[in-house]
Amino acid sequence: MLIVEDLMLLLLDDETGTPAAAGTLPYTLGGAVLVELALLGRIETDGRKVHAVGDGPLPDPLLQDAYDKVAEKPRGAQTLLLTIGSSLWDPVIDRLLERGLIRREKKRVLGLFRMTQLPAAEHEHEAAVRAKIRAVLVDGAEPDARTAALTALLSASGALPMLRPQLAWSTPVIERAKALEQGNWGADAVNTAVVRTAAAIAASTAVVAVTVVTNPS
Repeated sequence: MLIVEDLMLLLLDDETGTPAAAGTLPYTLGGAVLVELALLGRIETDGRKVHAVGDGPLPDPLLQDAYDKVAEKPRGAQTLLLTIGSSLWDPVIDRLLERGLIRREKKRVLGLFRMTQLPAAEHEHEAAVRAKIRAVLVDGAEPDARTAALTALLSASGALPMLRPQLAWSTPVIERAKALEQGNWGADAVNTAVVRTAAAIAASTAVVAVTVVTNPS
């Protein structure tokens, strides 16, 4: 699964399918795709703009579409987050439905209004991802790049406190989450250029998410 698929699964309420931190969702999803491209070594940042690098097709059409947008011209990460993330809801939800991880239910509210819900249909995969995040934040385990990215993006979106089961919040847990959000992925993890780029993208996502929450349109 792509990072953006795991991220969406974590954000969706297991009973209703309502996403946590909906106000920052497009930016967070866009950040997840850009982080994945960075980990594949297909984008780089010079601190101001994001550039497409490498050649050849990508292994997933969703990643290819995002890469093509980056390749159009160098742009700031903040612009790309919305450019890419604004169109991700439907395709990512469709993927989770196809994988059998969520299901679509139609209900009537007060016997009058039709409502579509997206409750969880399978729990093992999500539980395994949550366990990795918990190990990093609560137990202080060293994260792999993918877990660092997911945790950083969840923290940036403001959704970490909404995860179920809830994390045991403490000062060390909050500090670890903020460190990952700010791109501090550990001495071993940041030794490669691709992971440094991914961490920088995650940090940019955090800045945008905070701005959106602080200054809603």
